[in-house]
Amino acid sequence: MGKLNPETGEWEATPEEVKFPESDQNDMADRFEDFEARSSMMKTLEPRLNNILKALKGLNRESFGRCEVCKKDIEMARLEANPAARTCKKHMEG
Repeated sequence: MGKLNPETGEWEATPEEVKFPESDQNDMADRFEDFEARSSMMKTLEPRLNNILKALKGLNRESFGRCEVCKKDIEMARLEANPAARTCKKHMEG
């Protein structure tokens, strides 16, 4: 599904192994669509993974559950819904 690029530190989707002599155009199109879907999924999942890893580091520093903007406690309901939340409801994006 993906691999970590050691130069950038980011995850990248990896295409399935393609055997060109045996592949027809429809098969190639299907593989390309699958690759595009994996690429899109990686772009969605990588930021989520980074937020989770940051939250886990916060557990060790006792900063877990504190808003990165105002430094106040993040609401319990927000943490229950998203344990990787980095801000309180007042400062959440979007």
